[in-house]
Amino acid sequence: MRRMRQMLQSAGVCLVLLLSAASVRAAEEGAAASTEHFNEIFKWINLIVLMVAIGWAWKHWKVNNLFLQARNNVGSAITKATAAKAEADRQLRDAETKLANLQKEVTALREEAQREAAAEVERIRAATRSDEEKISAAAKGEIEAAERAARMELKELAAKLAVDGAESLLSKQLTPAVQEALITGFVKTLEGRPN
Repeated sequence: MRRMRQMLQSAGVCLVLLLSAASVRAAEEGAAASTEHFNEIFKWINLIVLMVAIGWAWKHWKVNNLFLQARNNVGSAITKATAAKAEADRQLRDAETKLANLQKEVTALREEAQREAAAEVERIRAATRSDEEKISAAAKGEIEAAERAARMELKELAAKLAVDGAESLLSKQLTPAVQEALITGFVKTLEGRPN
């Protein structure tokens, strides 16, 4: 039903436009003065009919709503674009701040790494000195122990050599006649002592 109504309205508008075009053509062909006056009136009527048709079309075809909707769409798009631009600007400022701070952070990290490396070098040097001292003390202890062991061994060897040398010397010098004289001298010293 609505479709039929729209078709009838469209046909009415087309008929009005056709009649106005025909009257304009007829007005152009007429040459009399009375027709000129008639033509002038007809032109004004034609203009009024055309304005009414445009107003009617504006109201019924919702052209106004289309423009209003387009205006609202453009307005909301501008608002969204403004908000997006503000967000992009904020992100840009954040990124620039982070970039500026990044150089500072890199410098701070480098300084921290250098301090840690210097501390680690010092710690390793201290550990090395400590290890050197421990190794030196252990080596001194081992050398002293080896020296004591060598001295003891040397004393034992010297004692053994002295005993062997004395034994050999005694066996050479202690003949049976010397042995008898020693024993006799010892016995005489015992006899002279009071018991």
